[in-house]
Amino acid sequence: MLLCSVAAMPASAQSADEVEPADEAAEEGSGDVIIVTANRREESLQEVSGVVQALDSEQLRQDGIVELRQLQVAVPGLSIANQEGNVEIFIRGVGSSNNTELGDPGAAPHLNGTYIPRPRGLGLMFYDLERVEVNKGPQGTLYGRNALAGTLNIITAKPRLGEFGGYAQAEVANRSSYGAEGALNIPLGDTLAVRAAGYYINRDYGFRNVSTGEQASRLKPAGLEENYAGRLSLLWEPDDRLSLSIVGDYGMETGTGYPGANIFGAVTATGLRPDQLDLKDVVYRGMQGDMENELWGIQGNLAYDFGTFTAELSGSYRSVDFYQANASSEGIDYPGRDLDGFQYDNFSNNFWQTESRSQVYEARLSANDDQRFRWNLGGFYFKEDQAVGYLALADRGYCCYSGTEFTMPDVNGESFAFFGDGIYDFTDRLRFFAGLRYTEEKKSRYGIGGNWALTLGGEDFACCFGTRLGTEGFRPNLLDRPNFDVSAIDTLQGRAQFLLEGIRNPGLRDTLIDQIGAIANGSNPNGTCVDRPDIDNGFVDCPEGFEGGFSFVELTIPDQQIGQSKFDFIDWRAGLEFDLSPDNMLYAKVSTGHKSGGFNDSFNGSTIPETFSPEELVVYEVGSRNSFDAFGRNAIFNLTGFYYDYSDQVFQDLTCINLDEAQTPPVCNGYSLVNRNIGASRIYGAESELRLKLPANYALDLNAAYLDTKITEGVVADARAQDFDAGGESPLVSLVGNRLPLASKMNLSARLSQWLDIGAGRFDWQALLNYRSSFFLTQFNEDDIVFLDGTSQSALEAGFPDRQNGFVTLNLGAGYTIGNFRLEAWASNFLNEEVSQKALVGSSLNIRFLNDARTYGLRGRITF
Repeated sequence: MLLCSVAAMPASAQSADEVEPADEAAEEGSGDVIIVTANRREESLQEVSGVVQALDSEQLRQDGIVELRQLQVAVPGLSIANQEGNVEIFIRGVGSSNNTELGDPGAAPHLNGTYIPRPRGLGLMFYDLERVEVNKGPQGTLYGRNALAGTLNIITAKPRLGEFGGYAQAEVANRSSYGAEGALNIPLGDTLAVRAAGYYINRDYGFRNVSTGEQASRLKPAGLEENYAGRLSLLWEPDDRLSLSIVGDYGMETGTGYPGANIFGAVTATGLRPDQLDLKDVVYRGMQGDMENELWGIQGNLAYDFGTFTAELSGSYRSVDFYQANASSEGIDYPGRDLDGFQYDNFSNNFWQTESRSQVYEARLSANDDQRFRWNLGGFYFKEDQAVGYLALADRGYCCYSGTEFTMPDVNGESFAFFGDGIYDFTDRLRFFAGLRYTEEKKSRYGIGGNWALTLGGEDFACCFGTRLGTEGFRPNLLDRPNFDVSAIDTLQGRAQFLLEGIRNPGLRDTLIDQIGAIANGSNPNGTCVDRPDIDNGFVDCPEGFEGGFSFVELTIPDQQIGQSKFDFIDWRAGLEFDLSPDNMLYAKVSTGHKSGGFNDSFNGSTIPETFSPEELVVYEVGSRNSFDAFGRNAIFNLTGFYYDYSDQVFQDLTCINLDEAQTPPVCNGYSLVNRNIGASRIYGAESELRLKLPANYALDLNAAYLDTKITEGVVADARAQDFDAGGESPLVSLVGNRLPLASKMNLSARLSQWLDIGAGRFDWQALLNYRSSFFLTQFNEDDIVFLDGTSQSALEAGFPDRQNGFVTLNLGAGYTIGNFRLEAWASNFLNEEVSQKALVGSSLNIRFLNDARTYGLRGRITF
């Protein structure tokens, strides 16, 4: 499948510098050849037995696709969301929303064909591109690790030998956004060239702060970004056999954090559905949202052509340093809400930190294309060292809970694989292809995880005093803690010291250090009683005696977290291709893919299963690829049908973490979300593509996808009905018969374009329309909720609607090129549709992550 220039130039010849409209090539009689690398070799798109969609840099700009998430408007069946900096990619309803250190992506992101394990900041690579490829369906044999749903491959512009040139562009957009981009290609003799590229954007995603509190009203909303990046590429080809490519890049994302909005309170208060509310009007409070993400990496590729085969070595090192303090909110505004009477002095918040250092190496031998048997043999090695931190604080918490921390200074992942794949020509029309890949993986981690809790007694042993934590200026230690070993901490003083070690900068009005500092330093085992109006729950007073401390003190700290897992699995593919004619091909194939397994959090006395196994997908696919003549011009029609067998599917499930077996019957005193292989699904559907070049310089691209998904196994605890009076227990609910999240039954994209010679230059315009039918945001599919006591509510009444209505988005673009200068105007989401792209649900929680609001702007570009 393709949504690209109607008459694109060969990828090897086309560069990001060029401003000539793609349709000019058609006028001059160039062939309609799109080069892709879906099978790990360059080949025409029409020769690929599968569904690949490719968009070149010109097409992306003209269609108003200015950042990664907007790619889904051009690729049916693709969904991309961003949760707290984690880019989540789903293809045909398959992917993964577990973006912690325990999880892995289900659709594998790549940069120049090299796997990226942590796709934080993936959008920073979205500049000076050659093209973007989306390969649908499992790619376990050729691409391997976590290519369960498919792959998304960002391919950057390469240096060009013997040519000096480049481009520079600047743009302005609504909501005070602006940016710049440029590249310079420098030849160093006939065999060596370098390319330097840079990018800057200052962007606003359209969220609004509607708070009326004096301090809260000054908070900047989530979704403000200021990002910059640079890339340096080198290409050396001393002869027609040897090639060396090195690419280094650096990027920095800064801003107020990625936008999300909790709609639970608005829905329960009004009974309105999300599409009847303005989800971008957010009630912010507490501290300013803040995000900083620094990324850099280097990758190299060395290839030598031995005549009958080519040997290739590639390696990559990537570094990610991410920190975010959420833009805290009390949900969204709604009719009748009293914003003036709201308690804005609440600094409850979430803090995230991720450090990742990953290495990817691959050695590959491949037969050259002029042989009857074309094969690939290779080995793959991956290693990642992570350190992650998370802290959720409950400021103004009255009694017994002040936060939850999961901080892991040592998280390791390692994988190696061996693969072989080939295609054999039985005749000049019939071909057979097959592949096999063996993978072995292991993971481990060490750290802490659990609650911060302070139970502080007052007069007559009354319970309990509150604690302020996280007020102005607060910053946690997270990965900078001096100690992560809690196994030997068995005294009140040791627990107090450990809690205080979690604080780098105390908040201006925090009380925690004042309350337990004396316990930590040993001067008073009862602490220091602080009785202040903002922590007064109305009936607890400081006790007399106890040397100014509390009448009793209980402190809870996180537990030790140690986990490991090891798995191996085999992926394979097999299929046939048959040419009905030089312009018509039929194919049928079976392919498999796996997503990595892992392990769960561990707690003392827990009944949580230690590990979860890799997910597996088997796909059966048939299709045809056809070129034909229409209106005296070359046209394309492709059709594909597929069936997915999805097994060992992982669902997150609430499970007992503290079972008291001393009671009869045993009583559970706490529950936590864990990963379980308790699901299975089947998926079937079809995709079609039609590309026409019409009279009067018009062109029409149509891509359509039909998808039917059904969960066939899966009984989980219903997190929407979690009952904390019962220790956190939730009723069980069957998911059988439900649709997979983010899977629209119908998805259509249509692009109409035209070019005209006007004056001394050329004018072109295009309109990209995308339709998605309704889809569900969670596996619960808006089913009614049946509580532990047998009562029930509709999902809407309980605050958990999760159906996104069908919608249409429209992107517009127009440009005028004269000589080396081009002026472009674009509009993304011109109809200003407000769409939920991801949801998190839990007790009193229904957080939506949304698309960008309407964006329009003007761009000037000059090439030299």
